[in-house]
Amino acid sequence: MKKSIDLSRRTFIKTSSILAGTAALSSFLPMRSFAAAEKELVILAWAGHAEPDIVADFERQYGVKVRAKYYTGGDNMLGLISQSPPGTFDLILSDAEYVQQLNAAEYIERLDPADYPFDDFYPEFQHFPGHWKGDELYSVLIRFGFLGIAYNTLLVPETKVRSYSAFWDESLKGKVGHFDWHLPNLGQISLANGNTRPYDIDASHWQSVKQKMMTLRPQIGGFFDYGGTFSSLKNGQIHAMCGIGDWITGVLQRSGAPLKTVVPEEGGLQWTESYCIAKNAHSPELAKKFIQYITSPEGQVKSAKMAAYPALIPNKRGWELLNKTDPAEAKRQGMVLGQHNVMDDIRAGRIKYRELPVQQSLEDWNDFWSEYKGA
Repeated sequence: MKKSIDLSRRTFIKTSSILAGTAALSSFLPMRSFAAAEKELVILAWAGHAEPDIVADFERQYGVKVRAKYYTGGDNMLGLISQSPPGTFDLILSDAEYVQQLNAAEYIERLDPADYPFDDFYPEFQHFPGHWKGDELYSVLIRFGFLGIAYNTLLVPETKVRSYSAFWDESLKGKVGHFDWHLPNLGQISLANGNTRPYDIDASHWQSVKQKMMTLRPQIGGFFDYGGTFSSLKNGQIHAMCGIGDWITGVLQRSGAPLKTVVPEEGGLQWTESYCIAKNAHSPELAKKFIQYITSPEGQVKSAKMAAYPALIPNKRGWELLNKTDPAEAKRQGMVLGQHNVMDDIRAGRIKYRELPVQQSLEDWNDFWSEYKGA
């Protein structure tokens, strides 16, 4: 029997504060006046989404300033929202699996589907799970990517990383790293255990995932935040990384680092980012315009090539423009037209959506992750 998920406001705040702690409260944005709000858009997002390569054209077009509070990981995002004064943010960039929690806690607005170019999206992304409640829209998907095995191509042969079993290889003892977030790591180990729905597992299979994970602990050379993941891969401290994908290795490839991500035979996970308009937003109309801007073909190309971390995009017209303006990047990311591409991997069932745990609570997974790190 599946364990029900309590998404009440009280549970939301309790759950979201687990990993937030004092670090999440260290640098709030200044209080906003309504006069200033007419000339600015404040975004809560992963790093990079309010940098000039993404927002400069929007700022020029509308004569506004885009400001951001950056977070790492969905739990940190939830903690910041639950502990911020109403009206702090206009737009919230959320990983797809957290949209339902934002909606249940009444932190995001209902959107009008007619305002956004869903007809230009691939069918798989037009009615994306969790972004809708029946026919009501609450979040617009803007980008996504795959999580597999990230590795150093000079130190690890590609033949070795065709399976997650590579993480247990004796030659990699002390050279395997974790991006420090439980959902992607535990999801990958669940895939390695043969679970076709890695986040929807019963008590017995959850116990097996935990046991499997503990056998990996002697291989681990570190747990890394966003910046540490980059540096540990780039300097050779870590030879193979669990829990990440091309969103990290693609950036390092740009600087010539011998790093790559592959989806192993057991399959990979899909991370998905989308925009929600915050309740009590000072600039809701400007927030809508920004979502329209970033989901346009031109905005989608910017998003695909984001300096902070690249991504795949859902807009078919964005694919066409990327192939026209930067065919090398389209090929590198697998967004080519008329031949095998990343959509084929999704349609073949090789990619599973990253989700919140279905039959356990988020706290269960987080508690085990803490136990694992301390082992």
